[in-house]
Amino acid sequence: MCKGKNIIHTLHDHHRHSIWDNAIPPALHVRPNETIRLDMMEASDGQITPDANVEAVRNLDASRANPITGPVYIEGAEPGDALKVKIHELIPSGWGWTANIPGFGLLSDDFPDAALHLWRYDKDSLQPAAFGKNAKIPLKPFIGTIGLAPAEDGGHGTIPPRRVGGNMDLREITAGSELILPVECDGAMFSAGDTHAAQGDGEVCGTAIESPLSAILEFEVIKGAAPISPQVQTSAPATDHLDKIGYDITTGIGEDLLDCAKSAVTQMIDLQTKRHGLSAVDAYMLCSVCADLRISEIVNAPNFVVSCYFPRIVFD
Repeated sequence: MCKGKNIIHTLHDHHRHSIWDNAIPPALHVRPNETIRLDMMEASDGQITPDANVEAVRNLDASRANPITGPVYIEGAEPGDALKVKIHELIPSGWGWTANIPGFGLLSDDFPDAALHLWRYDKDSLQPAAFGKNAKIPLKPFIGTIGLAPAEDGGHGTIPPRRVGGNMDLREITAGSELILPVECDGAMFSAGDTHAAQGDGEVCGTAIESPLSAILEFEVIKGAAPISPQVQTSAPATDHLDKIGYDITTGIGEDLLDCAKSAVTQMIDLQTKRHGLSAVDAYMLCSVCADLRISEIVNAPNFVVSCYFPRIVFD
């Protein structure tokens, strides 16, 4: 299953929690270089199901959001070490969801109403997933939230990322990649969840294609080599699944990077609604799962440039 690796341990998704806390007892102990299968829930913790409707979004219990499976105690890992997480394989589930959650997302003031799109996709072929009549989203499964327990005592929410990882939503944390994390606690106390079938850089509406996945992982402890913050080594191009026929690009220009990002996305929503007859909220969710926000220029003060790249292959 995992390129010649023998799975020694399996940790099912009922071993999950919704905070980072170094006092949570380990659900599993492993030695370095042992291979595990980790089963992970989607970000709603089962509140949104394959047959849900928009009421599930309106009634979401935010305290259950972003559950992570773990913790995994890696023997020999100590504060100051680096933990290398080798992602050998991701096993998709075949379904997912994208939602506009009131009060959440880059343009939450402009989109106050709940919306939901349910996805079905072929978990074996990973062919592009349909969105309405004309759009098809190239898939790239990855782990959205992945990291270690912080040294600071007490519970810490799983929504913000931090030095030891967490909700980074970095789509390069995928099969074939290696993630290097700074260890702050004995045993590292690794957990992961919030898995996605696809996402644009920025995840602008706050959700991607939220989809349960399983991962085949292996851990390596590198003594005394903790990075300042997480690092990723990839084994494949970052955008090869999207850039086959180019992009539509909108820009936001001004003195505030966040305002620039909002402007670029708002313009892209307007462009896609006019060109393809989408509702504004559908275009917003579509941007979240496939469009990339990029800082194109940050040195020519006082104004900066943020660009929104929408892959034209989606409507090809």
